[in-house]
Amino acid sequence: MSFPDPLASEQAQALPPALVTALDALLGARFSQKRGDRDQHAASESFHRGPPPDAVVWPDSAEEVSSILRACSQHAVPVIPWGTGTSLEGHALASRGGITLNLSRMDRVLEVRAADMQASVQPGVTREALNTDLRATELFFPVDPGANASLGGMAATRASGTTAVRYGTMRDNVLALQVVLADGRIIRTGTRAAKSSAGYDLTALFVGSEGTLGVITELTLRLQGQPEETAAAVCAFDTLQAAVDCVTVTIHSGIPMARIEFVDALTARAFNLHSGTSLPELPHLMVEFHGSATSVREDAARFGEIATEMGAAGFDWATTPEDRARLWRMRHGAYHAAFALRPGSVGVVTDVCVPMSHLADAVAGAAQDIAASGLVGPIVGHVGDGNFHSLLLIDPGNERQMAQAKALALRMAERALAVGGTITGEHGVGLGKRGLMAAEHGEGWQVMGAIKTALDPAGILNPGKLVPDCPAPPDCPAPDCPAPDCPAPG
Repeated sequence: MSFPDPLASEQAQALPPALVTALDALLGARFSQKRGDRDQHAASESFHRGPPPDAVVWPDSAEEVSSILRACSQHAVPVIPWGTGTSLEGHALASRGGITLNLSRMDRVLEVRAADMQASVQPGVTREALNTDLRATELFFPVDPGANASLGGMAATRASGTTAVRYGTMRDNVLALQVVLADGRIIRTGTRAAKSSAGYDLTALFVGSEGTLGVITELTLRLQGQPEETAAAVCAFDTLQAAVDCVTVTIHSGIPMARIEFVDALTARAFNLHSGTSLPELPHLMVEFHGSATSVREDAARFGEIATEMGAAGFDWATTPEDRARLWRMRHGAYHAAFALRPGSVGVVTDVCVPMSHLADAVAGAAQDIAASGLVGPIVGHVGDGNFHSLLLIDPGNERQMAQAKALALRMAERALAVGGTITGEHGVGLGKRGLMAAEHGEGWQVMGAIKTALDPAGILNPGKLVPDCPAPPDCPAPDCPAPDCPAPG
């Protein structure tokens, strides 16, 4: 298993003149080869960087996406979908050149069906924009990864976040899709019905495909009713072990948590430095309860009893919407706050998820490994579903520290796999985790490659990401195969 270099790229080729002419005629000013536009699509939220794409396009409709893909397919030019650019594993970088398909102009809420608790949206709609649109309906879309990501991007990476313990991930909240395939065909997957047994679940196939199988141009989403009452709190523990053990006991008790988040002592220090808070520099749990006024009071009281028995102290209840917003704004800002611990550093983000029975050992093991390395690496987690992260802070350009960070990330991934967990709970694969896919999926990874080949035989959709370049079996007699991850000998 391995992680890629920070710059995982190949030299891009000039676009065919016939393609430039076709796209310019189709899109006009919404087709750009300007260096400034291209450079804006050459970075990510993490250490991953790539060369600028050869061009950027801004389609307005599924029909325009279809025309773009047909033209690019004819010329074998890569197409990389782009939402808001908030991904952490280099998903939307043009690592092999080509055209970035910026979907930000496709940002309409198409229909809200309040009686069905559903909404249909274009992929450029962000989660915050949708929830603003839903305010008058007493409904909301629950998946909350922290960043104000586009819903198309969230579906493509199968995102989740702080509320997944109660409401599930994007996998659970996307009912149907409109998708444009590599050859320009427009298909619809799923239905508006609550369930179906009609054939392959194509919606589930495209949710999490990271733009490698098709371009999502419309989503039908499941909505939830706004809870009658909400309560949130933060409390401190003397040790990391006590905080994580409290999570396990709480989940086993059956308390219906809406959120239960963990931050370690280093993250509490980062919050204080970044936001001017005064949290004790100890491990903390941040919790939230949704329901009726009676159920919320009862659930909060039961959690308080458990947490006190486990050694919690300093309960701070967020009793107003403003207080709750402040609490979760602080938690969602943990990534940026962490850089206050080492100003000027860059971050290598880890993202593993383990069965709940192994959570305490996995978090403790990660903390011990980080301490032994000498690197700074605060730990946070959506621990209600066994998912946690560390942000390993290193000096820009320091190859020794980068190697250390990658070794730590690899160790966390190996520990997760050893207990039946996964190398990524929510951030996805992209460039960053591609080298670990064979270890998690075995021959299943080659099956993913075969599906990719069936739907995108020219390999133009987000190449170099998620799947192997060649879906051949390990005994393939092709020692001269140019694929960089070819499994054949030689």
